[in-house]
Order: sequence, then structure tokens, then C-alpha cells
Amino acid sequence: MKKLALHWQIIIGMVLGVSFGILAVYLGWSKFVLDWIKPFGTIFINLLKLIALPLIIVSLIKGVSDLQDISKLSRMGSRTIGLYLFTTVFAVSLGLLLVNVIQPGKLITPETRDNLLSSYGTDANKRIEIASGQKDQGPLQPLVDIVPDNIFNAATKNANMLQVIFFVIFLGIGLILIPAEKAQPVKAFFDGLNDVILKLIDLIMLTAPIGVFALLSSLIVESPSISLFKALLGYSATLLLGLAFLIIVFYPTLVRIFTGVSYGKFFKGISPAQLLAFSTSSSAATLPVTMERVTEHLGVEEEVASFVLPIGATVNMDGTSCYQAVAAVFIAQTFGLELDLSTQLGIIVTATLASIGSAAVPSAGLVMLVIVLGQAGIPEAGLALIFAVDRPLDMCRTIANVTGDAAVSMLVAKNLGKLGEPKAKNWDDNYAK
Repeated sequence: MKKLALHWQIIIGMVLGVSFGILAVYLGWSKFVLDWIKPFGTIFINLLKLIALPLIIVSLIKGVSDLQDISKLSRMGSRTIGLYLFTTVFAVSLGLLLVNVIQPGKLITPETRDNLLSSYGTDANKRIEIASGQKDQGPLQPLVDIVPDNIFNAATKNANMLQVIFFVIFLGIGLILIPAEKAQPVKAFFDGLNDVILKLIDLIMLTAPIGVFALLSSLIVESPSISLFKALLGYSATLLLGLAFLIIVFYPTLVRIFTGVSYGKFFKGISPAQLLAFSTSSSAATLPVTMERVTEHLGVEEEVASFVLPIGATVNMDGTSCYQAVAAVFIAQTFGLELDLSTQLGIIVTATLASIGSAAVPSAGLVMLVIVLGQAGIPEAGLALIFAVDRPLDMCRTIANVTGDAAVSMLVAKNLGKLGEPKAKNWDDNYAK
């Protein structure tokens, strides 16, 4: 009997998780879910994060050293950064357009606003305190933060992934510049380690349906009241409209125009990574699966995927950028503030830079949003207005982040002549082994 495809297993896990969560709330089993179900979801995310950093290290070293020429690295790097900046600016601009046209902030009554501020003010203050330390730093501090003073210390936190990427690219350049016979033993080690890590990813993904079930059932149990969701329906709908346009229209259209890959083939290849992104709310945790889907099912050669995707998981946060634009103007509208054109152009610049510095972990965009609000002169306390719906929306914007990474990797591969036929003949060849 043929094994059920991975994407169907994940979808079944999602449906059962939501259903069980609703049942648990109705029957008063919330504590049981949090004590006995949620830990399995946490373990699943931890496994993915556990493998993410080793995957970035070995895949980037392999990808950079395989180029064998600094000029190839320069060409790939310039195209990657250029495309990531383009998609990020587009995402911010799209968010600003939608929030100005729909104006969801004017739908919330002063009473609801005051209730939200009082309910989530403590959580908002924590994010504001974290962000204030970043705002007090000099203008070149983000550049300084990219270069680690201790690679082992940097490798202990997923939030420092940009530092790890810098070191790994630096090491890869060193392998290119030394004689081939001296570099070969090092490259052979990392090639073998890369194969081992890919196999570990296969093993972890066997538990994906269980992990997704646990994550979504606990999310339903921990969700705020339905009345708060209704109050924020306009804001949520505006952001979801922007994210849907990015995921369903913008990215697949770019892929169709510049690579010739059809909409169906693109979504068929990347959908398991999208489903996992929705469940985990983490680009970093989804990275192992994104790399496997892009190389095995969308035809991107490994040397391109291993360079473009780890960088994208760290600096390309299109969903987060769109969210920051929508959230900032929504909060301003709620407080009755009118933002002029220059202020909104400033939001585009700040949100673009903030998304680059945003860690690829759940809800990191909230901290970056504080910086965007401060730049635009919007009360940072307004962050409390969106806390009630941030978690489910974070799940959706992570899908946009991951889809954008995959699309850019295909564009770069096509431009460099590194886009071929998928290696896997069937939908889930790798997981059926």
C-alpha cells in the first residue's frame, strides 16, 4: 500500500490539532493539553532548531567552496541581496497601500482600545524595553553585530545566525583561495556531514504530523477570547489580504515569468515547507525542509540553495515587513494620528532594515515593530493592541517569508544557469525511503 504523502499527513495533523483544541476548551481539558500535549510540539520545534544551525554551517561551506571562484560568489551574492531587497520593499509598500485604503484602525472603538491596552500592556512593555536597548545604539551597530568576536558563542543562539553566516562564508572563501589538494579533505568532511544532516531531517519529518497536532491544539487552548479577535478582525483581514497576495500572486508570478515554472508545480514543490512554516512560526525551524523541497522538488542546484536559503531565513522577512507596515499605520489610526507621506516613506526604509535584523524565530517581529513605531512617532504602547492576534498572524507571515525565500532561490538559480529538473520523481520520495 502506498504511503500517504507528507503534505497530507501534515494537513491531517493540523485539522485534528485544531479540532482537539476546540474540544479541549469546551470540555475543560486545557491543563491536560498544556501539560501532556504541548511538550511534544515544543520537542518537534526544538528538533528542527537543533538541526537548523548545523545545516546552515555545512550547506553554506559546501555551497561557497563548490563555486571554486570568488567572482561566482560575488555574482550570486549580489543577485541574492538585490532580489531580497526588492521583495522586501514591495512587501512593505503593499502593506502601506492596503492599510491606507482599508483603514482598519478606525473600526476599533475607544473602549475596545482601552481594554486591549490594559490587557496586554505588560507584554508590550517587555518588548519596548528590549527594543529600547537597540534604539540607543549607533547607526553602524547592525554592521558591527554581523561580525562575531567568538564564533562558538555566536553559534549558541539562533538569534545570532547572521554572525554564523558571516563566519561560514568567510571560511568558504578561505577554502576557495587555498590550493585544491589542501582544501579537498575539509570539503570532503563537510560533504559527508551534509549528507548525514539531510538524513536526520528525513527522520525528524517523520514526526511532523504529531508535532503539528501538538502545536495547534495548544495554540487553540492558549488563544485569547473570541471577542478580542472580533475587535481586531479588520486589522487581521488587512494583513492576511497582503500576505495572501504575496504568497498566491506575487511570488509564483515572478517564478512563472522568470523561470517558466508553473504555479501548480511551484506550490506542489514548496507546500510541505509552507505547512510547516504555518505550524512552527519560525523560518529557521522550517529551513531544513525548505532546502530539501527547493533542491529535490523545484530543481534548484544545491550550491545555490545552500547559499541563498540560509541567508534568506535570516534577512528576507517579507511577511514580517508587510506586517510591520500594516501594524504601524493601524496603531496610528487607532490613536487618531495622521501619517504624512514622508513618515510613511520612512516606515518603508525602517521596516526594510528592521526585517533584515529580525531573528527567524516566533514573534521576533514584535520587537522590531517597536523600532518602526518609534521612528514614525507612533506611541509604542500601541503594541498592546495587536497582541491578541499576533500568534496566528505570525504563523501566516512565516509562510510568506518561506515562500519568498524559495522563489528568490529559483530566480537566482535560473539567472546563473543552475535551475534544472527536480531530483525526486514523486511527491515524497525522500520520506518514503
